[in-house]
Order: sequence, then structure tokens, then C-alpha cells
Amino acid sequence: MRYRSLLVVAVLGAVLGAGLVLAQAQTGGAQSTGTPYQRLEVMRQQLDSMRRSLATGIANLGGDSAEPKDKKKDKKESAAPATESDSVARLRGLDKEASSLTNDIIDLRGKVDRAERYEAAQLDKLESAVGDLNNRVETALRETAGERRSGATVAYVPKHNKPQKKGGLFSHLNPFHGGSGDKEIDELTGTVAPGRDRELFAAGTKRARKGDYEGARLLFSVIINTYPESQFLPYAKLAIADTFYLEGMTSSLIQAGAAYQEWLTFFPTDPLAERAMLKMAEVEMRQMVRPDRSNEHARKAEQRLKAALQQFPQTSLRPEFEQRLRETQENLAMHDYGIGNFYLDRFNRGLAPNPKGAQSRYREIADKYKNFSLMADVLYKLGTTYIQEEEPDEAAKVFQQLVRTHPNSEYAEKAKQQLEAIGADVPPPAPDAVQDEPGKPGMMERFKQEALGTVDITVDKDGVLISHDSKETADLIEKVLEHNGTLPVNELTGPTPSSRVSLAPRAAQSVTPPSPPKSNGVKITPTQTGQPATGSDPTKPSTPPPGTPQ
Repeated sequence: MRYRSLLVVAVLGAVLGAGLVLAQAQTGGAQSTGTPYQRLEVMRQQLDSMRRSLATGIANLGGDSAEPKDKKKDKKESAAPATESDSVARLRGLDKEASSLTNDIIDLRGKVDRAERYEAAQLDKLESAVGDLNNRVETALRETAGERRSGATVAYVPKHNKPQKKGGLFSHLNPFHGGSGDKEIDELTGTVAPGRDRELFAAGTKRARKGDYEGARLLFSVIINTYPESQFLPYAKLAIADTFYLEGMTSSLIQAGAAYQEWLTFFPTDPLAERAMLKMAEVEMRQMVRPDRSNEHARKAEQRLKAALQQFPQTSLRPEFEQRLRETQENLAMHDYGIGNFYLDRFNRGLAPNPKGAQSRYREIADKYKNFSLMADVLYKLGTTYIQEEEPDEAAKVFQQLVRTHPNSEYAEKAKQQLEAIGADVPPPAPDAVQDEPGKPGMMERFKQEALGTVDITVDKDGVLISHDSKETADLIEKVLEHNGTLPVNELTGPTPSSRVSLAPRAAQSVTPPSPPKSNGVKITPTQTGQPATGSDPTKPSTPPPGTPQ
């Protein structure tokens, strides 16, 4: 009966979990992670963003957003010049490629929705094609930025000179023919002028506060593609990552992680680098599921947190990093704990010749996750596996560790009895022993976790620059606007970044690192770019020990 009830709860959890995944399907970043539906939606959104940027660029160069058609020209139109500049033709060609890839994605997504057969390699090819096109679009927009600023282009006279109707549903749904459908965005992106980058940044900030994240990203992207020398450019790139993070859906979180990683690649020693690394870890934590399911995101979060602590050992954000690392490792330890219990149950029922499978999992928990809430249970079960394998010396070491570190647990007396039976000494409790063992979750909490697949974690749902609360006025993006594209250290609120990073305003930073202070005798070294010295890659999940079953 017990297993039957657990099966019912598991089925209910699977049904509800599937509904949540479908409701959250929207992504960003050409990564081979997530379900096929999520990966296709990521690519569709990327192409949508590219086409918006290209439409803006074509309009800046005097071209029409819609491709000209030669059929059925009247006499007046045939008399008008219909030549385009090379830059307009170049951007229009990229827009055609984006449109073609969008159609391929729609066709493939139809097969996924209908559960039809398709080649898995098609997803990889499409992701590769979208990534390559994105690089070429960014290059083209940067290379035509000067021409768009100077206005030196042969204006293309569009076929349709009639004023377009304002408003309407489809004017907003299809922004690639006749502007974005938003008057403010069209006015800000229609011309290139000195000081326009600040206007774009302010307008993007306002839209992000109101929850119009798509419009905010479009405005921030114009700064990146049109004003490459702008003081606001680094913060525009970071604000784009924040908008994805604030949306909070699974697909948006994937895009946020990719955007934060890209920002750190360009600005590894920025004063906000530590906060960006914390957000990268929280992106993975917000996608974590119950330990009895996939632990992919928990492993990625652990890697990112460890890499941040290695790169910034003196960070004032250490308490936040360590708290999240404990919660992430709790999830990973619980995952191994469940597998260990499964193998131990198989051995106890005579379905496995030895308890080695359970022993390896318990051993891994004891070695890697010192703060695991069920460590006393793990140590006792690990000791019993050594007893069953007739290894009394190893069993004695484990039981002694249990008595020293968990003297008040329900397993302490059992461990003492095992030590007496072995003939080993019973040690006194250690000074730093755990005094209060954590309680087990109640029935309603267990049901909620089983049904919804959620985990209790501590994450900040605000971005690095932008606050989730639209009424918040003290977030950093306001300070960036106040100081015209710089962020002095005295304006930083909350925990300040590590002293290992230069905190001078961006415009005043020099190439050489600042000399360390001499008052406290502590040697402070500048932040090194690239991966940590250990060679760990925060973008890749850690691998389990060799030989252990998954």
C-alpha cells in the first residue's frame, strides 16, 4: 500500500510538472539544454530579436522595413528611384535569412507538437545556424553604425508612401513591416543623434520597470548596436540580462544565464562582476527540481558558486555565496541519498549481491557534503554496509565519526552499540558537534514538493541593476542614469563588491591595477581575467566520481 500511494503522488507530480513546463516554455541562448520545445522557443525568440534590430537598422539607413515589391507598380511609383545602399541590402539579406530560419523552426516545432518523428541533429543544426547568424547580425549592425550616425546613405523610396494606420493588434504582433508598432520606440530609434544613447537607456529603464521587458531589450540593443562608444553600453548589456532574469520563466532564465556569461566575458573585472556571477548561479538554482529528479541544474549552480568563491575569495558577498552553496549541495546530497537508499533496499531484498552501490553513494555524501541535513542517517547506513562487507575497521571509523559529530541524533546510541560489538572505543562528542538535528518536513510540505516538484531555496529575484519592484527607486540602474553612464562605489547599495576589484568610476579606470593599501598589511591582488586557476569551467556541470552509477 505504501508504494501504491507513492506511485499515485508521483503520477500527480508528473502531470502537474508537465503543465508547469509547458506554461514556462520560453528560452534564450543557443545552448543544447532544456526540452526540444524550449530549445526551439529560445531560437525563435533570438530570431525575433534579430529581426527587430535589423528593422531598426534598415529604417535608420533610409530603407523601408518591408522588402520592396516590383509587381503591379503604378505610373507614379515607377517614376520614383528604387535604389538601395549596400548597407541596406546587407541588412535586408540578413533579415531574409532570419525569416527563413524562423520558418524552419516553426515547421520543426509543429512536428514536436504533433509528436512526429524528426532527427535530433536538426535541433543542433538550427542552433548552430542561429548562433552564426546572430554573430553576423551583430557585426553588420556595428559596421553600419557610423553610416547610420552620419546619415550618408542613398535613401530608398518605398513602394507604399501612404501613412500607415496607427494602433491595431497586428501592428504590435508583426514589428517587421512598417516599424515596431510603438510610437515611442520608433521615434527613439528612427534617428541617430548625440545624446540619444542616454535617452534610449532612460526609456529602456522605464519600460523594464513597467514590465515591458521586450520593449526594454529592444531599446538597450539599439545602444549596443548603434553607439559602440557609449558609456551606457556595458550597463545596457547587463540590463538585457536582468530583463530575462526578471521574467523568470524557464526559457527566460536560460537566456539570462547566457547573457550574464557573455557580459562577464567582456567585463570580467567590472565592479559588478561578483554580482553577475551570483546571478548566474541563481539562474540555475531557480531551475532546480526535486532531488529525485534531474540534478543537472544543481550541479551547474554548485560549479558556478565554487568558481566565484575561487575567483573572489575576499568578496563581501561571501555569506550569500555560501548560503546558496549549502542549499545547492543539500539538493545534490539528497539526490545521492535517494540512489543510495535504492541500492541498499535492493541488497536487503536479495536483488543485489553486495551493498557496494549504496556504499559508494553514502561515501560520496560523507566526503563532499559535510553540512547535509541527514548526515547522521548517512553515516549509520554507511557503517552498516561495512559491517555487511565484513570490514569492521572501516565500520568503526564511520561509527566513531557519527558519535563525535552527531551525539544527539537518533542514531548515536545505535552507533555506540555497534562500536561495543566491534570492540572499538566510543569517543566523546566533538566541541563543534551538531547539537540540534534538523526536523523532517511535514506531510503537507512533502505533498507540495512531490506534486509541484519545487525545492526551498534562497534566491534574490531582483536583477543586478534592475529591481523586481517597479516602485523601487534605489536600484543601481537609477544611479547609472544619475551619473551619466558611470557607477561610483559610494553609490552602490547593499553588500559592496570585493576590494580586489577596482571601484573607480568606469571613465576613470586605468589599465594598470590600483596599488594595494598599506595600512592593514593585507596583500590585495587584482582580479585575473578568464577561468579560475583550478581550471574549472562554471558553464559546465561537475562530473560524478568514476564508476558510480547515475
